[in-house]
Amino acid sequence: MIDAIEFRPMQFADLEQVVALEQQAFSHPWSHKLYVDALSSYECWMMYVDGQHVGHGVISQVLDEAHLLNIAIAVEQQGRGLGLQLLEHLMQRAIERGCVECFLELRASNQSAYRLYERFGFNEIGRRRDYYPAPGGHEDALVMVCTLFAD
Repeated sequence: MIDAIEFRPMQFADLEQVVALEQQAFSHPWSHKLYVDALSSYECWMMYVDGQHVGHGVISQVLDEAHLLNIAIAVEQQGRGLGLQLLEHLMQRAIERGCVECFLELRASNQSAYRLYERFGFNEIGRRRDYYPAPGGHEDALVMVCTLFAD
């Protein structure tokens, strides 16, 4: 059972644990340097359950469009609905900043993420060929978009 979920802005002091979670969760994780750059340019959020860092996400904004750049949930915490709660938080932040749409790219093979985004209301609108590095070559990215609605 999930007791207390908290969100707070990411800080430079968080980067060691953020990068460690990234390396556990992804075959091609974001680097420390990418997060340093993200902290100065984008909204970066930490997610905690009962005081434990279980996930984080990064969104950017261009005019009235949000772009979900990264979302990660610790491997041992996946399958508990935390990804959807983190996504809802990030999309609420985008709405609060005046965004009316959100775009994202994801690996074509990442069916669990695809289902998460589809459940939230994202629709596939395109494909970027050979977008992501993958073992033995490259992998396509699926491009998705969601219309954001204020409550």
